[in-house]
Amino acid sequence: MKLQDIKREWWKEGVVYQIYPRSFQDSNGDGIGDLRGIINRLDYIQSLGVDTIWLNPIYSSPNDDNGYDISDYRNIMSEFGDMADFEELLAGMHERGLKVVMDLVVNHCSDEHEWFQQAKTSRDNPYYDYFHWWPAEKGTPPVRWSYFDPEANAWRYNAATDSYYLHYFAIKQPDLNWENPKLRAEIYDMMHYWFKKGIDGFRMDVITFISKHDGYPEFPVEFHGDKMIDMYAQGPRLHEYLHEMNREVLQHYDCMTVAEGPGTHTDNVLALVDEDRQELNMNYHFDHQQIGVGPRFIVNDDFQNLVKFKQIMSEWDAALADKGWNTVYFGNHDFPRMVTRWASDAPEYRRYASKMLSTYLLTMRGTPYYYMGDEIGMSNIKFDNIEDYKDIMTINWYELTKAEGGDLDKFMESHKLCARDNARTPVHWDDTAHAGFTTGEPWIKVNPNYTDINVAAQENDPDSELNYFRALNALRKANLTVIYGRYDLLLPEHDDIYAYTRTLDDEVVLVLLNFSANAHRLDINALVDNVGPATSMLLDNYAHHAEASEIGYLRAYQAQVIKL
Repeated sequence: MKLQDIKREWWKEGVVYQIYPRSFQDSNGDGIGDLRGIINRLDYIQSLGVDTIWLNPIYSSPNDDNGYDISDYRNIMSEFGDMADFEELLAGMHERGLKVVMDLVVNHCSDEHEWFQQAKTSRDNPYYDYFHWWPAEKGTPPVRWSYFDPEANAWRYNAATDSYYLHYFAIKQPDLNWENPKLRAEIYDMMHYWFKKGIDGFRMDVITFISKHDGYPEFPVEFHGDKMIDMYAQGPRLHEYLHEMNREVLQHYDCMTVAEGPGTHTDNVLALVDEDRQELNMNYHFDHQQIGVGPRFIVNDDFQNLVKFKQIMSEWDAALADKGWNTVYFGNHDFPRMVTRWASDAPEYRRYASKMLSTYLLTMRGTPYYYMGDEIGMSNIKFDNIEDYKDIMTINWYELTKAEGGDLDKFMESHKLCARDNARTPVHWDDTAHAGFTTGEPWIKVNPNYTDINVAAQENDPDSELNYFRALNALRKANLTVIYGRYDLLLPEHDDIYAYTRTLDDEVVLVLLNFSANAHRLDINALVDNVGPATSMLLDNYAHHAEASEIGYLRAYQAQVIKL
């Protein structure tokens, strides 16, 4: 692979750092993170060496789904602050060379949005057609599955119109009718509004679901339940709408766009991100997140199956090797803490495991998406009681399992590993009360291990996860090979080791990652060519260990980045 043949873009080369505002930093003591809290931490964010900040929704919302139910797309949630706070935050980030990407949530809105407040009053209301309805006189609506509905039913009856509205997610999240050109025009105008304020792009929430099938036909039985996701993502006009969005809005700005793409797979992703199609820049998939996790996040024996993980990630790299661009992530607000999910949060391993996973994210081909708090190795809180959960998905799934007479103990144990709230507990700033997150009572409990795992404790520790993450960002910026280089998988069937090379022009970088507590010795000469006297260690997560590292000998959860 030659650098001269590659089209360089800022959104390919940067590291995206995701901030979940509710849990980042509280500035006023109400227990809820806010924009002023982020402003107060801007120097810290800059110090990480990241490039782009993705903010989870900060729009006006009744918070049935923590901000993903939007009641006003042009205003700020009062709990977070106001527009003046946002404008100060945006300016502060831009002054520090940081790009800002916001969430675009337009598959659905809140039932408290003025559009739906109008729509639900009468079939004659002009906003009625901003949503999807099934008239009651036509009988029972065709089966549609819902993520968050207590009965998993995506239709909800509305008496005033004698019809059912469609909600793929919560009851309070009616799906928007993209088939209506007036609705699309409203969305495009709103996008212009934010771009004109100066934002740098959008992460597009479940954007693959916006096109519904004409007439709401019954889906084949094999696509019932959560398997409907693949049907939802194949609406007949999806690409027409995204191309229109690009033409009407996106092409007018130097912006970054990424689809949250449930239902995207290696055989259809280029329809979204091939540059020639003029739709979106990137997509992130869920194939690896499904390893070892069944319906309702019940864990099975494949939970940390590295061979399957390598296969999936390599297939995705191959699908986007020549066209489009890949994304790489372990965790976000919808998934557990990466060190618990993908490695080990045991006290003797957590620090090395966290660094090893960070190494993977920043040396794979594709834009890394890195979740706040992972830079200090935060782990799952693992709630014992359902009463501690705030997430509508976990709560509703628990109630469904209970109503069915299912195994609640198994459910709770699985959610200690997989529940979304594991990633939503407050960031650990120091070892004072509530981890320095708030002077009040936090909206969700703080992980008790904050006294050992926090920013203040790691700032001046050269061996900390935090400073290792900073070193990784510096390494990535200094080595285009780990951004654009060809990816080649080594040892595909090894149960513990993930090894690969990145090659650009004449430079080769070898990455060795031990995803286990077992020590392994690898014969580097047998693995790759070009091993010679110039071979050197670029980064090693055991660098401050008492014993010097030997290239190719991997201790528990060790990571080595080697220039050949």
